[in-house]
Amino acid sequence: MAGGWAPLPTMTPSRDDVAPYTAKRRALLGTRFPAETLVIPSGGLRVRANDTDYPFRPGSDFFWLTGCHEPDAVVILRPSSAGDHEAVLYVADRSDRSSSAFYTDRRYGELWVGPRPGIRERSAAFEIECRPLHELTDALARLSPATTRIVRGMDTTVDRQVLCYSPAGAERSAPGAVRPPDRDLELAQALAELRLVKDDYETAMLENAVAATVLGFSECVRELDHAMSLPNGERWLEGTFWRRARVDGNDVGYGSIVACGHHATVLHWVRDDGPVRPGDLALLDMGVESRSLYTADITRTLPVDGHFSEVQRQVYDVVHAAQQAGIAAVRPGAKFGDPHRAAMRVIAEALHDWGLLPVSVDESLAEDPQAPNAGMHRRYTLHSTSHMLGLDVHDCAQARDETYRDGPLVAGMVLTVEPGLYFQPDDITVPPELRGIGIRIEDDIFVTNDGHRNLSEALPRDAAAVETWMAEHRT
Repeated sequence: MAGGWAPLPTMTPSRDDVAPYTAKRRALLGTRFPAETLVIPSGGLRVRANDTDYPFRPGSDFFWLTGCHEPDAVVILRPSSAGDHEAVLYVADRSDRSSSAFYTDRRYGELWVGPRPGIRERSAAFEIECRPLHELTDALARLSPATTRIVRGMDTTVDRQVLCYSPAGAERSAPGAVRPPDRDLELAQALAELRLVKDDYETAMLENAVAATVLGFSECVRELDHAMSLPNGERWLEGTFWRRARVDGNDVGYGSIVACGHHATVLHWVRDDGPVRPGDLALLDMGVESRSLYTADITRTLPVDGHFSEVQRQVYDVVHAAQQAGIAAVRPGAKFGDPHRAAMRVIAEALHDWGLLPVSVDESLAEDPQAPNAGMHRRYTLHSTSHMLGLDVHDCAQARDETYRDGPLVAGMVLTVEPGLYFQPDDITVPPELRGIGIRIEDDIFVTNDGHRNLSEALPRDAAAVETWMAEHRT
């Protein structure tokens, strides 16, 4: 097996466009923990069934700091004498024909998985010192728990090698005493908070993901007629979007929601196995994850046959007006929750006008959860209006409330604005003609220095514009 092979083509190392940005990100993280060593793993392959794995995706924090897609890799940031941090990326080298792993390793051997970059290529691509992965164990053993923080939960082997630090006597603290902060949690929080504001590279990658998503939506509209001919047409639309993403070298950022008819009232309808019927609405919540791992998150609710009925349009127009109000509230200095409050006021007022809100609008919108009638409108709205967007579809989830959910919007943030109205098919509090209608409209909004920019504005939202757009793509 080791002989009789033609020479392999040479891999030419070249710098990845992300390299200058990841260097700045590592430096920024280092300023948060100036005298400490930081360990961030990429994570490993996960078994799907017996001897097959799920497709690998690196941990978002690791990828944000390195740009590297490789499983089992670890980046270590060590304080230097110059006062900054020196980064070393531990990564598996090539398993080419010079190694027995080429033939024997089903996960990494190049006979099994094809040629892959090694230490030399990755060092050049990411402009970071790379060391062989087999040196990682010794490198971790030299770290002091008292001056080391780690992103835990990504790699169980690394978790075991880097002990949690507990100050002497912490376990014997008296009841009620203030325990020392979780040092590793503080690292995860810091990373999430740094990722809240996107740099120019991230913004461009999100724009690419949104553009690819717009293309996928357009192709789904073209396939509506065929989907109507199938018993499980939702699945055809889901596959259409996924195929478009894959053909372009991308993937999807989350399980696509293709919910037609009353399925649209189920928030996370990912079975996608129902029919697509004329006269129904199709709620499509989908997003392309580009090769850069940044993902879009867009929802459109479309009339299957191309035209809203009178009652569908009545509900749709309210959701659209609510979204308009939410988007208008996005600006630097506004609270993260302001778009939600603006959108919910529009919806609550409409519900009150329709006789579906048994209390006043202000009573229902009261933010004190102990208020007797607070949240009555939520029976029909179900979810909040926004979340951050980036490498994860629900990005920066580890950030502290004071910097995220209760914090101000800052230029460079990207968030969704996605109000919805959902009238369950068995909800006897609403008129029969409303039952089974679910509508959500979602866009990806970039916070600018003086307001906002809708990254997904290429997909129409106004009811008349939606009908026109659908007609253009079905001819």
